[in-house]
Amino acid sequence: MLIKRRRASDVRPSEITPESLYRDRRRFLRTSALAAAGTLLAPGWSMAKPMEALEPLGEMPGSDFSTDEALTPYEEVTTYNNFYEFGSSKDDPMRLAPGRLEHRPWTVTVSGEAGNTGEFGFEDFMRGLTLEERIYRLRCVEGWSMVIPWNGVPLAEVIRHAQPTSRAKYVKFSTKYDPQVFPAQRARGMSFLASIDWPYTEGLRMDEAMNPLTLLAVGLYGKELPSQNGAPIRLVVPWKYGFKSIKSIAHIHFQETEPETTWNLLAPNEYGFYANVNPNVNHPRWSQARERRIGEFFKQDTLMFNGYQEEVADLYAGMDLRKYY
Repeated sequence: MLIKRRRASDVRPSEITPESLYRDRRRFLRTSALAAAGTLLAPGWSMAKPMEALEPLGEMPGSDFSTDEALTPYEEVTTYNNFYEFGSSKDDPMRLAPGRLEHRPWTVTVSGEAGNTGEFGFEDFMRGLTLEERIYRLRCVEGWSMVIPWNGVPLAEVIRHAQPTSRAKYVKFSTKYDPQVFPAQRARGMSFLASIDWPYTEGLRMDEAMNPLTLLAVGLYGKELPSQNGAPIRLVVPWKYGFKSIKSIAHIHFQETEPETTWNLLAPNEYGFYANVNPNVNHPRWSQARERRIGEFFKQDTLMFNGYQEEVADLYAGMDLRKYY
């Protein structure tokens, strides 16, 4: 029997809005919005792939790292996303990704300062790894949050298989580059999306990557990862703002120097390399002290390291977290 560790930072059941109340409200809002936007959907583009159409991942163990907070409903997790390769609106991934992003075939290239490098098909990349469920908080830098039951493997296991050398101090991740699949990768002109140097890249320090919390997710809610959530494989780093959890990973590179990352390149004064959830360091344009859990009306206090301080605070001992934001 899985015994989840209760932390003082966990939300009490009495503070959770009953699911039935906000399901009705969200269903009404979504139905109205989709009716108005229906003419914008191009022929052949599907809506979000229903949960019953996704492949089940089978039985898997839980984790002591899981929170026991109320889950964000599947319909919310899969229809309210940032996945800029498909556009800058929250519903763009839900509208466009299922009709474009194929889950197979898929390859992941491993390169750089490591002994076991090369190009691996998805099945070979995952061979020998045991999936488990991790129920994590997700906190977006924009001020909203979710609680998601991810299915995946600790990144540390993948790294050990890659056999990084002593020169590997950082891990760089890149999303797949394919302008035929990702409309924003062929954006032109003065648009925000055209200013991004594709593919989307992110990075972690090696000790962050090896932390037991860091997950490579291939599913959620016990089934394969939906296209709009970063299929077939994405990073989940629960103590950092959501943009660090890069989607649709196609390249993992081990290197000695700190990698350049997409949002840090776009706006270095707003988005630092570390991007740790910190209620005491505001975004230049808004406060980070509070957040709105998707599906709830009232805001709640943002927790240091998104509530994972016990597991990760030692990674940053002696660092000025206002300078290294």
